[in-house]
Amino acid sequence: MRSYATLLMILCYILCTEKLYTACRLLYSDCVMVDDSGTVASTKKTQPIVLAIHGGAGTIRRGSMTPEREAEYRHALAEALNTGYAVLKRGGTALDAVSAAVVVLEDSPLFNAGRGAVLTADGTVELDAAIMDGKTLKAGAVASVRGIKNPVLLARKVMEHTPHVMLVGLGAQRFAREQGVQIVHDKYFITKSQRRELERMQRDNKPSDNKPNSKQSMDEFPRPSSRGQVQPDTVQIGKTRAYYRKIRSGMLRSVYIEERQHNQKFGTVGAVALDMFGNLAAATSTGGMANKRYGRVGDAPIIGAGTYANNATCAVSATGHGEYFIRNVVAHDIAALVEYKGLPLQRAASEVVMRKLVECGGVGGVIAVDALGTIAMPFNSEGMYRGYINADGQMYVGIYRDGE
Repeated sequence: MRSYATLLMILCYILCTEKLYTACRLLYSDCVMVDDSGTVASTKKTQPIVLAIHGGAGTIRRGSMTPEREAEYRHALAEALNTGYAVLKRGGTALDAVSAAVVVLEDSPLFNAGRGAVLTADGTVELDAAIMDGKTLKAGAVASVRGIKNPVLLARKVMEHTPHVMLVGLGAQRFAREQGVQIVHDKYFITKSQRRELERMQRDNKPSDNKPNSKQSMDEFPRPSSRGQVQPDTVQIGKTRAYYRKIRSGMLRSVYIEERQHNQKFGTVGAVALDMFGNLAAATSTGGMANKRYGRVGDAPIIGAGTYANNATCAVSATGHGEYFIRNVVAHDIAALVEYKGLPLQRAASEVVMRKLVECGGVGGVIAVDALGTIAMPFNSEGMYRGYINADGQMYVGIYRDGE
C-alpha cells in the first residue's frame, strides 16, 4: 500500500493537481510520517495506552502496617491495574478500563468503596460514585445510595441511559432496579473492621460531620483570613484561640495538617485512563467519611471536584477531605491550569494539591493522565494507595511517601 500511495503522490505532484496530491499525502501519512517537504520523516508512533488508579489517601505509615497487610494492599492494587489494563490492551475504551479497575477496588474489603465502605453514624452504608467520558464530556454520578454492589456501574448507567448527570438516594436505587444493576443486602458491606472503626469513633465522640457540640459557641470557630489561609472545620478540645490565630497566619499550618491527618484515612478509590483511540476517562467511588450524618456527600460524585475528564486537557480522580476538594473544584482546576495557563500536567496537579489545598488545610491527593500519556500522582498526606501502568507497559504500585 505504501509503494502505491508513494507513486500516486509523486505523479500528482508532477501534474500539479494540488487537491489530489493533498489527498494522497494524507493517505501516505497513515502509513508513515511525512514532513512539510513531503519527505518521509519517521514511522508513525503507536497511540499510547495508560492506566492509573488510587485507593485512598491519609495517614498511612509504614511502621503501622504489617508486612502481610501491606502485601494484601499491593496485590489488590496490582489486580485492579492488570484488570483495567487488559481492557486497554485488547482495544477497549478508557471508559471500560476505568470501570473495570474501579469494580475490582469496590469488590475488595480493603478500600473505602463498595464492599469495604465505612459506616455512617447509623451503622449503614451510603455510597457515592462518578464517571466521565473525556471525548464527549458526558458524565454520570450517584450519591447516598444503599445496597448497590458496584456504584461506579450505576453511575455509568446514569451517563448512558438518562439525560441527567446525578441521581441520589431512593430515586437512584429505583433506577438501579430498573436497569438491572446488582443489588445486595446491607450485610455485604459491613465488615468487622469497619464496625470496630465506627465504635471507636463514636466512643471518642468524633463525628466526621464536624458539628460543634452544644457547649461550644460558634465564636470559638476560626474565621477565614483575608489571605485564604487555613480555616479549620472544628475547634479541638484544649486548643486556644491563639493557637488558631497562629494557624490562620500560617505559622502552624503544617502542624495543623499533621494533626488533622492523625487517625484519618480518606479511602476513596478511582481510576483514570488513556485508550488507543486517544480518549480519556475518569471514575471515582467511595463510602464517604466514617460516622457521617445527615446524608453527607463528598467530592467523589461531584463532576469537577473529585472526578473530571476532558480529551483537551486531562482526566482526574481525587481522594481526600471532600469538602476542601469541592470548595477548590480540584479536578477541574487542574484541567483549567493545563488548558488556560498551558502548564504541564504534573506541574498543574502539584500546584493544586501541594499549594492551593495545603494553604486552605485540605488533605489528600489526585491521580491524573493527559492525552500524551503523562501521569501525575501528587498527594500532601503521609501516604496514598496508588499505581499505574505507563505508556511503556511498566507497572508501579506505591503506598508511602518515602520513595517506597
